[in-house]
Amino acid sequence: MNIHTKEPGFEIAAIPMRSVGPVKIGAPFQAEIHIPLATFEKPLWPSVARGARISRACGGLHAVVRDERMTRSILLAAPDATAAVDFENDLQRRRAALVEAAESGSRFARVADFHVQVVGNIVFVRLAMTTGDAAGHNMVTAAADRLMSWILQQYPQMRYLSISGNYCTDKKNSAVNGILGRGRSVIVDAVIADDLCRRQLHTSPEAIVALNMRKNLLGSIVAGGVRTANAHFANMLLAFYLATGQDAANIVEGSQGFTWAELRGSDLYFSVTLPNLIVGTVGSGKHFDFVQANLERLGCLAERPSGENARRLAVLAAAAVWCGELSLLAAQTNPGELMRAHTRLERGRDDTR
Repeated sequence: MNIHTKEPGFEIAAIPMRSVGPVKIGAPFQAEIHIPLATFEKPLWPSVARGARISRACGGLHAVVRDERMTRSILLAAPDATAAVDFENDLQRRRAALVEAAESGSRFARVADFHVQVVGNIVFVRLAMTTGDAAGHNMVTAAADRLMSWILQQYPQMRYLSISGNYCTDKKNSAVNGILGRGRSVIVDAVIADDLCRRQLHTSPEAIVALNMRKNLLGSIVAGGVRTANAHFANMLLAFYLATGQDAANIVEGSQGFTWAELRGSDLYFSVTLPNLIVGTVGSGKHFDFVQANLERLGCLAERPSGENARRLAVLAAAAVWCGELSLLAAQTNPGELMRAHTRLERGRDDTR
């Protein structure tokens, strides 16, 4: 591997990895792609593979990347509440100067938006930026540093508290990420014919729609979920993140999303919405040989305009989620199927074709 291993205590942790599929994508690009998943949960591979077979049989998944942004929130103190609100209002008026300060020194980071919250005399400024093909953690933190320096110079009454104030929100569950987004926001959907659902998923569209309403939606409300209603987004995301060199802790935000199912006549419309997919094709973690090989196979290292490879990677991550989510919900409509599958597969038999 292309890594330095002479650091004291440095080791490589081996995690089982397989490529499953192919998954058929119909939009925004057309392809049939095997998706790499690194996981200790052996049944995940055949489960995603079953969803992949459905993706091919139904003509392909359609995806849309509706937004992208990486965020960091700086934390400051004003002398009192009046000064804090005055600062907030003035910052809105000086948006152009704020943007110039944040973007200076970077070829790729561009301000998408910023939001301010005031609590007493404490001020949170959430900076959101596009970051090309990088996930953008460090890029936006560097921009937040520049913005902080500009603020302290322009507003001497303000005082530094922290470069991160948790309003980002990085690697924590939050409503703000669900509302404003963090990373790439992707929706994947498809229509599955009634007979295909019965033959290959061994269930009915009506059963999946009902289970989604009662388990994912109502169950998440009962559990106190924060802007989230899904069965197991985190399973597919962690496996995909580990296989493609992403910061695995970002599954905390990434697994916050929605599964939606409804009847289209007698057929099943099935979608997943993921507003916080934090992925990149360049940057930290991408230098490992296996990561480079996986990104190459996924078509995410091609010569394209800045940001296109990362958007493609986000679509493939969401496609893996669609496949695994559909397969699990189908299994859970049938009493005992989930446990039987786990027992059988954990004993060494699986099918990831």
